[in-house]
Amino acid sequence: MHSLPAAAAAVAITAAPAHPVSLRPLTQVSAERVLVADKVAAAKFGTTLPIDDPAREKQLLDTVAAKSAALGIPPRTSVRIFRDQIEANKVVQRGLFARWTAHPDEAPKERPDLQKEVRPILDRITDRLLAQIKATQRTRGQASCGPRLAVAYVKISKRDQLDALHGAALLRGVSSVCGS
Repeated sequence: MHSLPAAAAAVAITAAPAHPVSLRPLTQVSAERVLVADKVAAAKFGTTLPIDDPAREKQLLDTVAAKSAALGIPPRTSVRIFRDQIEANKVVQRGLFARWTAHPDEAPKERPDLQKEVRPILDRITDRLLAQIKATQRTRGQASCGPRLAVAYVKISKRDQLDALHGAALLRGVSSVCGS
């Protein structure tokens, strides 16, 4: 019986396929971000604050790129995923604006402070989502990613009882999770 030299053994161990990491935590954090969009919408509704805020979006994407590089995540991957997160947030905002405009009695009675209350929540979610992007790096590149993501989406949507608007937004938010 011949034993592999240490270097060859290390390569064999490294090359062995890793067990895929669950995409449920990543999907859960994305769902949390989608649900915070209600607060963003409430903060903006009836003000001059726009739903589309290219300057703020660029600031977030620049921050995500910098943090990604420090975490060893390809920045373009995180930026791609976060672009979808931003678009998912806008899906909720537009949907709620339309609902509240058509039914003013359903509009929020209180307006949360976007800077002091809502953005700190989003910042914490950003860090958690980046951690999940890092944790799922290998899984997201596997052929089984799409089916695994679909299962995670269904389970999280049911568990959190997402309505059609938030379910559609979550789907938008995770649309580019799979891939490198």
